[in-house]
Amino acid sequence: MLITDSHIPHTAPWRYATLSTLEERIRRLEDLEAIRYLDAQYCRHLDDGNWDALMDLFTEDGEFDGLSNPKGKSEMREFFAGLAAGGLTAFWHFITNLEIDLDGDRATVRSFLWQPCVSDGAASIAAGRYTDEAVKVAGRWLYRVKQVRFHYFGPLAEGWDENQFALDTARRAAVNA
Repeated sequence: MLITDSHIPHTAPWRYATLSTLEERIRRLEDLEAIRYLDAQYCRHLDDGNWDALMDLFTEDGEFDGLSNPKGKSEMREFFAGLAAGGLTAFWHFITNLEIDLDGDRATVRSFLWQPCVSDGAASIAAGRYTDEAVKVAGRWLYRVKQVRFHYFGPLAEGWDENQFALDTARRAAVNA
């Protein structure tokens, strides 16, 4: 599933919001903060290899759209747990520049990814963008789709100009998962 930017507003969301009560405005702020926390938990659980906790951040029918496209918690857990066998043995995810578009109990979240990592024993770096679909289920924000598109993935020592879009190692990790 490819999430597109065709619906991105041209002005900041709070400039056209017409929330009339203080309670609605506070609920909106709480939802925005809960989604930011969801991304922070994703990074921590993924980097720690805590696959059960990571899966708790997704809906039952959730999917990860990136190096591979596992759907459902069982497939996603298998994919993430298999990254080390494919050569991606350590990683540290940093998510920045969040743009969150709320629409009731649904949200589109766009952000940047910066990921130092160890791939096939070499210090590497990855950079890309996330475009996620989050939903509020029983009062809790969860990912329905976590989508990543890498701009760069390659050996740190070689720099990123010569290795733009060097995804071989990442693809190998996903295929061998």
